[in-house]
Amino acid sequence: MALEDAKGEVDGAFTRDSLKGHSFENTFAGAPSFLRRRYTKDLSGADVAVTGIPFDQAVTNRPGTRLGPRVIREASLLQPYDPPFGWDGYSPLEALAIADYGDMAFDYAHTADVPARIEAHIADILGAGAAAITLGGDHSITLPILRAHAAVHGPLALIQVDAHTDTWPDDDPARIDHGTFCYTAVKEGLIDVTRSSHIGIRTVVDDNLGIHIHSARDVHEAGASAIAAAVKARAGDAPVYLSFDIDGLDPAFAPGTGTPVWGGLSSAQAAILLRELAGINLVGGDVVEVSPPFDTAGITAVAGAHVAMELLCLWGWTRR
Repeated sequence: MALEDAKGEVDGAFTRDSLKGHSFENTFAGAPSFLRRRYTKDLSGADVAVTGIPFDQAVTNRPGTRLGPRVIREASLLQPYDPPFGWDGYSPLEALAIADYGDMAFDYAHTADVPARIEAHIADILGAGAAAITLGGDHSITLPILRAHAAVHGPLALIQVDAHTDTWPDDDPARIDHGTFCYTAVKEGLIDVTRSSHIGIRTVVDDNLGIHIHSARDVHEAGASAIAAAVKARAGDAPVYLSFDIDGLDPAFAPGTGTPVWGGLSSAQAAILLRELAGINLVGGDVVEVSPPFDTAGITAVAGAHVAMELLCLWGWTRR
């Protein structure tokens, strides 16, 4: 649809007919679904469902990521006009049937029930034949998401962009903690550590359980392209789950997060890294830890929205 034909386009989140195609609705108007996709619980014919998990009761410092899905959706409204830059003309909004599946419903006062609800929520999406791209929420949500994916694909190669490895020991099954999800995932056999990589790490870890670490300094010194090549080689043809904690970026580029650490990746490095991962067998992914109360000028939300778009590109790239 040409721009001049879309002057009457509004509230596409509810009114658009197709799950495919660009949107030319005014950025500043209308209902903000992710990339102006249609809100629907009917995943018939959908390739990908984008969903939000507005949960932040497992944080160790600053809260607020329960508001992350909302602001990521709003920030995404700058992107649905054109194909994303750097993908050789590949246009996921035209190639893929993408639905905004909305946020997961849960009772915030029954925190202990949340992980099982997340696992069931993602399992429903996968069971409908769609892939799941998830907007968080704190990083604890990734553990039940991994459980749902591993039930379908078997052990996964985890690619995690983060300031922290989240492999702190935690053998209490009753605890829900955003800093221990990866430890538990390894112990449960959800992750194939021989295929998995951490990128952007800049905090001390005593035992990374066999997952390879590419520190933030490694990225700065070797370059994002070289790191991406090493991560791709390690993952091979294994099913990949990519989890992007926004604090993998330096606080200069993502101040709106709960546990910021200096010395991180720039947004430019992250863009190169994600685009150079094209060709991995991505089966799902998330962007987490966007905390709007601490987000100067909404720049963290913008970064989160771009990461989510790159996840769509990575998923679609091998399915062209």
